[in-house]
Amino acid sequence: MTVKRTLIHYLLALILFSVYAVQVCPFLESLSYLELIAPFLGVFVLQFFARQLLERKISASDFKHQVAKQFRYDFLLFLASSLFLGNYFAMLYNSFPYESYFKIVIGLNVFGFFIAGDLALNRERFVARKLRESGQHIQPDNNPFPLTKKFSWFAIASALAVTGVVFLVINKDLSWLVQVGDQLSLKTAQHLILAEIAFVVVVILGYMLLIIFGYAKNLSNFIDAENQVLSKVTRGDMSGEVPVTSNDEFGLMAMHTNNMIGALDQQSRELRLTRDASILSLASLAETRDNETGSHILRTQHYVKALAEYLGQTAAYSDQLDSATIEMLFKSAPLHDVGKVGIPDHILLKPGKLTVEEYELMKKHPQIGADALSVAEHQLGSNSFLRLAREISLTHHEKWDGSGYPNELVGENIPLSGRLMALADVYDALISSRVYKPGMSHEKAKAIILTGRGKHFDPTIVDAFIALESAFVAIAAKFTDSPTFRSNAA
Repeated sequence: MTVKRTLIHYLLALILFSVYAVQVCPFLESLSYLELIAPFLGVFVLQFFARQLLERKISASDFKHQVAKQFRYDFLLFLASSLFLGNYFAMLYNSFPYESYFKIVIGLNVFGFFIAGDLALNRERFVARKLRESGQHIQPDNNPFPLTKKFSWFAIASALAVTGVVFLVINKDLSWLVQVGDQLSLKTAQHLILAEIAFVVVVILGYMLLIIFGYAKNLSNFIDAENQVLSKVTRGDMSGEVPVTSNDEFGLMAMHTNNMIGALDQQSRELRLTRDASILSLASLAETRDNETGSHILRTQHYVKALAEYLGQTAAYSDQLDSATIEMLFKSAPLHDVGKVGIPDHILLKPGKLTVEEYELMKKHPQIGADALSVAEHQLGSNSFLRLAREISLTHHEKWDGSGYPNELVGENIPLSGRLMALADVYDALISSRVYKPGMSHEKAKAIILTGRGKHFDPTIVDAFIALESAFVAIAAKFTDSPTFRSNAA
């Protein structure tokens, strides 16, 4: 791609420079076509092959300095070629004027400046692509050459190029007009002079637009990469990085953006660890005051996750149960019985059946837990974790037919999180041994769950439970309270 682009530049420059030479230099205009084109063509061919050798040197260098080297080498090649051509004509023709020497040097270096700029921008795109593909970054200088100065120098150089070349054209045309003034009408001479000036302006303007569009393309690529990564960050995904592909302010911006994302990710990890530790501490505190064990927390949260993942693959629940929501359900599930900390010990730890009055007190624990989590929401601000934890705490004892507590919700008026936990909590209570009862087999617990389909439990969740039988048995075995768990025991 670079070879093709360079070849096009050189061929176009050869043609345009030949036209320019005739327009600004009476001496060169006096030469035959062969005398003019042969040295130009020879120099451009040699320059092209010299550039291919330098291209290998540039490609072998570190990515950080390739763009600057590209511009420097390309411009120096044009400078060397212009000096060679000037000296060639000066040595070959004794009548070769020094002003023609400077016209060749100025003209060819104007082409060199713009061509070097375009090839450097193309090199910048190549470097950026390679770095993105490899996942590497360059390390920008702390104080790179400012973009404002680059723009200023480009504007100054462009202005000087236009002014200088137009001045040379006008100077030559005025001399020409003096010589042919008696042979042409002023109107005809005016048209010819304006045509030459317009040609020069259009050529230089074309090269200027090429540079501007090339830089705009590179800037657009950087902004797109930055926006893509920042968009992921706003969704909570800290896995992206902005490619650091240039040794300038944009490279520094990309580097600082990556550092910021890394710091945010570290802080998020620490916050998540703190949150998870707090959840387990609160959940364990509630469990220590009950006859249930810490393994109950682990089993129920894995039951809930298994059910949610299964339902999340269905069309009816795919929107409600995305991966982020399932993760929040998993994290908040251990707080389903946090409200038990507000129930007196003589009720929580009673080995026998509760009296009616005691049972009414026990039925308050969902509301106690929800109220405590509501306080946290009020103080810290609502988020998906606290909302789900509050929903689970408040509604995991509601029943599909409306006979549950504390609010006797019916059907889908019960939040999905509460319906999931309802089945997970009951199943685990049935298979678990307590001081006041032995644990049931999976088959007996399954029969009771099926009996409660459409009464106690959401029918769709029961169907998911049946489809996940083996997963439930595996979870119960993995987080068992003792080695006595039996999947088919009486």
